[in-house]
Amino acid sequence: MEYKDYYKILGVERNAGDDEIKRAYRKLAKEHHPDRNPGNDQAEEKFKEINEAYQVLSDAEKRQHYDRLGRSYSRYQQTGGSPGGFNWEDWFTYGAGPQTGGNVRVEVGNIEDILGGEFAERFSTGGFSDFFTSIFGGMGGMRSAGTRDRAQQRVTRPSYQHNFDISLYEAYHGTTRRIELDGRRIDVTIPPGARTGTKVRVKDVLSGQQGGPTGDLYLVVQVAEDPTYERKGNNLYTDVDIDLFTAVLGGEVTVRTLRGDVVLTIPPGTQPDHSFRLKGRGMPHLKDPERYGDLYVRIKVELPRKLTAQQKELFEQLAEIE
Repeated sequence: MEYKDYYKILGVERNAGDDEIKRAYRKLAKEHHPDRNPGNDQAEEKFKEINEAYQVLSDAEKRQHYDRLGRSYSRYQQTGGSPGGFNWEDWFTYGAGPQTGGNVRVEVGNIEDILGGEFAERFSTGGFSDFFTSIFGGMGGMRSAGTRDRAQQRVTRPSYQHNFDISLYEAYHGTTRRIELDGRRIDVTIPPGARTGTKVRVKDVLSGQQGGPTGDLYLVVQVAEDPTYERKGNNLYTDVDIDLFTAVLGGEVTVRTLRGDVVLTIPPGTQPDHSFRLKGRGMPHLKDPERYGDLYVRIKVELPRKLTAQQKELFEQLAEIE
């Protein structure tokens, strides 16, 4: 399996702070965002790789685990070992077979409705690289021995929950995640409009204890921060740069949205930080995907850094008129 250098992917040093990592992610994600590269499969794969690296390095627990793996892998290479000979199993949180599972029932709701439960030790998510899935598939919330012993003393309907990450683009359009559970591969559809805290309930996929009832698996959505849009409920906010002359005289500017570009008319005399509302260009409603929130476009006016002699003269004439 190929080792992924997440620091190299984001172009930061290993001692980089959280703010530096976030800035690097924002810059790269904006450059390779699918909206800016329609039909470019290579850019889409790069965007996924950047998002994966950020999910690890922005999470203290995942980053610590990854750093320990990196040090062990580096020492192994320094002693002359080949990549194929590294004992990855020491770092796996889950291993699954290749069988395919049958039909499952899936429900979607909010995190507040979760009935409790803990992370399944035998669970991993798809959607990221094999490296990520193998190393991080089962991290977080592992049960203590005492909890496990108490659970074994009673026959109850088991339930587990697991956080997983999607991009804002995936939250807008909907996406699919493949999970591996007890040797089965199950494709779970994430509907449009999902937000951080949305839960996807996969019914009756957990085996009961000693012949007891089967249980449900809860996948809890975490929507990654987007470099272009800020989300508040079902509304989105973005910044658009215009030059001084367009702000003064009016004109048109192209605004990227999650379902295509739109042309926004800028009236003369538009002030910096003025917001325009694009109705229906926000996020779809989770329980009513035919309804959409709005997109608010904040205007950022770029002042010219250098003026020609003629431009300077005209500005001086304007100043005298005032």
